[in-house]
Amino acid sequence: MLNRRQFSAAVGVCAILVMSGAARADDIYIPLISKGFQHQFWQAVKAGAEQAAKEGNAKISFEGPETEAMVDKQIDMLSADLAKHPNAIGFAALDSKAAIPLLKKAQAEHIPVIAFDSGVDSDIPLTTCTTDNLAAAGLAADKMAEMIGDAGEVAVIVHDQTSRTGIDRRDGFLNEMKAKHPNVKIVSVQYGAGDHLKSAEIAKAMIQANPNLKGIFGANEGSAEGAAIGVKESGKKLVLIGYDSGKEQKEAIISGAMAGAITQNPVGIGKCVVESALKALKGEKLPKVIDTGFYWYDKSNITDPKVAAVLYD
Repeated sequence: MLNRRQFSAAVGVCAILVMSGAARADDIYIPLISKGFQHQFWQAVKAGAEQAAKEGNAKISFEGPETEAMVDKQIDMLSADLAKHPNAIGFAALDSKAAIPLLKKAQAEHIPVIAFDSGVDSDIPLTTCTTDNLAAAGLAADKMAEMIGDAGEVAVIVHDQTSRTGIDRRDGFLNEMKAKHPNVKIVSVQYGAGDHLKSAEIAKAMIQANPNLKGIFGANEGSAEGAAIGVKESGKKLVLIGYDSGKEQKEAIISGAMAGAITQNPVGIGKCVVESALKALKGEKLPKVIDTGFYWYDKSNITDPKVAAVLYD
């Protein structure tokens, strides 16, 4: 039989064990590091991640550098989050190679890594939640060729040449043109760091340097918005095709300033990251890539429920 002191101690231990068990699910912490915060796209990804975290009874954080040119700052964020010893981590790489040493550290500490939007040149991530950017940009090329009569000069503004999304959207567009539209000539490929003001200046310079230019493809939200500004300020009419969504792009499409764009499924990407991390923590096997889908949208289908569901402001 326990004396009073032993009984009290036993009750205390039981209480601690019960509390620990109840809190165990809430103790799951998954930081997500995005490529930036200046685009509405990332806010939509965040909303999807928060929804999945709530459903999965997990805690997340969501951060990213001020601009998508700040590779070093993103690496610092990754390092700081790893120092907190999270249960898993979500990472959208600005540079497909720069983060690999830190991801190796995560692997050594048995922290599951889920890549999203933009993968890394490594097999460390258990899966990548992403759009098939090669196919999506290829569709943008087909639409561009169709709208300019399958012949003429076209230019491309890309957010960067270091991230997987930048590389794949550039190459998807260029390769499709080369393979299926040989009479369309790509006269310039420039990089605007996803900044709409820088991309606007690039667009104006492209138009000035190529008086026969028929179209511009902007490979992300900032690139497309900037291209629209540059085209408007130049006073020239040409076919403008974008990528992503956002208020400005939608308004440009409705007004006719932009012919159309590719939209991803950012809310779906955010949900995929958290859901995949939770599955990994349960020991479930994941496919190396989870395709979250894409759609072409223009003035004719922008209000279609299926399309409207993946657009964002």
